[in-house]
Amino acid sequence: MSGQDRPVGALFRRFRERLAAARSADGRRLAGAGDAGGERLVTTEDVGGARAGADRVPRAGRRGRRGGEELAVPPVEFTSYYGRPIVKAPVWRWDIPAYLFTGGLAAGSSLLAVGGQVTGRPALRRAGRLVALGAVGASTVFLVHDLGRPARFHHMLRVAKVTSPMSVGTWILAVFGPAAGVAAVAEAAPWLPSRGVPGLARRVLPSVGQGAGWVAAVTAPALATYTGVLLADTAVPSWHEAYPELPVVFAGSALASGAGVGLLAAPVRQAGPARRLAVAGAAVELAAVHRLETRLGLLSEPYRVGRAGRLLRASRLLTAAGAVGALVGRRSRVLSAVSGVALLAGSVATRFGIFHGGVASARDPRYTVVPQRERLDRRAAGG
Repeated sequence: MSGQDRPVGALFRRFRERLAAARSADGRRLAGAGDAGGERLVTTEDVGGARAGADRVPRAGRRGRRGGEELAVPPVEFTSYYGRPIVKAPVWRWDIPAYLFTGGLAAGSSLLAVGGQVTGRPALRRAGRLVALGAVGASTVFLVHDLGRPARFHHMLRVAKVTSPMSVGTWILAVFGPAAGVAAVAEAAPWLPSRGVPGLARRVLPSVGQGAGWVAAVTAPALATYTGVLLADTAVPSWHEAYPELPVVFAGSALASGAGVGLLAAPVRQAGPARRLAVAGAAVELAAVHRLETRLGLLSEPYRVGRAGRLLRASRLLTAAGAVGALVGRRSRVLSAVSGVALLAGSVATRFGIFHGGVASARDPRYTVVPQRERLDRRAAGG
């Protein structure tokens, strides 16, 4: 019978016999070497495990000695996961940092409007109300554009989850937007006729606008800071680790941008609250950004280098210049307007800088792996 005509079973039995004979020979050889070297007896079961381990261990990691081999796996130096980042970078585009800016601008402007309302500064109140309405409208447009379909924003209002920053933010917008709209519409009361239904609206709207302005102002702090909580709630390393600082950075940026509106739109004699707001907002923002760039260790690096570093450096210069200009430009309308523009530009640079810093940290696996190893080492040392 030729080799081609042999049954499959006979070929398999012959292969199995040869394999058993080879294992027995290797086992006897290793056992004899072990006895000569004073080591333990190596069985045929150890041979299979040793062969499997030897196939996985580089030759540089083997240390031979008399009586057998000591197999050791060399420490792994991490570079990436199959050449890809561990954390998927956000797919958000420019509309999300623009959404972050316009939300903060709306919040700061509504606080400015209440300040003008309480202190009897109609130009400051009017500018704050109108800008708050326009900014919250733009913020909603940016959010809907990122969601892809307008119906998705409506669908987010079907539920309310206090554990979801996005759900909470949607409801904050749903409360702030109508209140800011009513307050802005109330500014049209002096242009209405004094008779009939328009006359009634002319008499009622100022009081309704004051109440709506207070509702918007009360909601403004949540609107200004929830976006920082939203970013920190993601797995992006430099955002997640900065959860104490991001809401503070966004709150200071919102105050500075609202003050910029007042300095730009109100006359010098009515811009007192805007100047105080500019100094307070700039101080909070600069202190929080400095802490963001120094406290996080390795995770602060994405905020200091690349596009994010350039934007945040520009933000510091513009915000500081705007605050100084607000203080020294008490009598100059031009200097006040320039200071307002600087504060608004600094707020834009802050939001885009924070955004690009987080994206950069997600694209580099080092910012994910190194902090994890450091946390594990600290836990092991503490345990």
